Amino acid sequence: MKSWIYLLIAIIVEVIGTSGLKASDGFTRLWPSLLTIVAYCTSFFFLSLTLRIIPVGIAYAVWGGVGIVLITFVGWIYFGQRLDVPAILGMSLIVSGVVILSVFSKTVPH
Repeated sequence: MKSWIYLLIAIIVEVIGTSGLKASDGFTRLWPSLLTIVAYCTSFFFLSLTLRIIPVGIAYAVWGGVGIVLITFVGWIYFGQRLDVPAILGMSLIVSGVVILSVFSKTVPH
């Protein structure tokens, strides 16, 4: 269970880092740039702890999939980026894939 908590922390911090990357304006703004660097380092640290238990392919699929969906919502809410029907459909497929991996795969420790 601890590895899933580490993965959740890695995902959340990665989304914070990606938000900082957008706000850094190409690393031209100091504080968002520093936030990005610290967040990505922290995210990779917690992802590495996750990989002690969860297979790398599964962990990366969940990390990437959930991260994509969360950063898309952050972009929509904070940066005013719009979502069209194909984007929403695509993210629904990503979420479905993550759920199938997490719930039904026998390679994932439950």
